[in-house]
Amino acid sequence: MREATETFDSLWEYCTNHGRALPRDWQKLYDLLHNKRQKPSGGWIPSLPIILAAWHATMPIEKQLRFKEHIQWASDQNQLAEIGSYLRSLPEDQWYHFGEF
Repeated sequence: MREATETFDSLWEYCTNHGRALPRDWQKLYDLLHNKRQKPSGGWIPSLPIILAAWHATMPIEKQLRFKEHIQWASDQNQLAEIGSYLRSLPEDQWYHFGEF
C-alpha cells in the first residue's frame, strides 16, 4: 500500500533519514525519470546528476539539492510510486551519507 500513498514529502523524508544524502548509483535513478529533454543550449531538463569530473568540484549539499530536484521531477511526472519503490529498495550501503563524500 506504500506506493499508493507516496508523496514528495514522504519520499524526501526517507531519502534524508539517517544522514542519507543521495544514492550511490545516481545515474540509474536519473535514467528512470520520464520526459527528460535536452535544451537547445545543450543542457538537460531536469539537470544531469553531478557525477564524474563535476563530483569533486561540488559540495555535498549541492549534490543533495540536485538529487532533490530529481525527486521533484519524479513527482511532477507522476512517478513517485515507481521512484519511491526503487529508492526504498536500496540497501543502506547503496546510499552516500553526509560525511562519506
